[in-house]
Amino acid sequence: MNITELLADFQARQDEATARAGDLRDQIEHLAAALTETEARLADLATTRKVIAELATARAESEPPERATAYQAILNAFNQHPDQAFRVRELHELLGIPTDDPAMNVTRSRLGRLTRQGFLTQPGRGRYQKRT
Repeated sequence: MNITELLADFQARQDEATARAGDLRDQIEHLAAALTETEARLADLATTRKVIAELATARAESEPPERATAYQAILNAFNQHPDQAFRVRELHELLGIPTDDPAMNVTRSRLGRLTRQGFLTQPGRGRYQKRT
């Protein structure tokens, strides 16, 4: 092998290494972009999880008691004030339950059920009282 062939061989190897280095740089750029996107996605997911956890905690603290407890709390309020007729909002304020429409609709359903079961009466539209 003479010097010319040796130099040609080195040039071929250098060209291959240069091409390989270019391919690796392209892969690095692609992987860096993918890493940046994935890290942004992770940050979004962490933020979403944190917000949902905070909302769930706040909601759990503001929700009325569970079904059996809610019925018992309602009946206890009527037992403490047997001669008083309550509107749903007044009952919520007495029990410390939020007065938003969805919560009050749930209580209306419960009061209707307690009325049908004979625990309460309805002396007027939207008013409920303990049956005597």
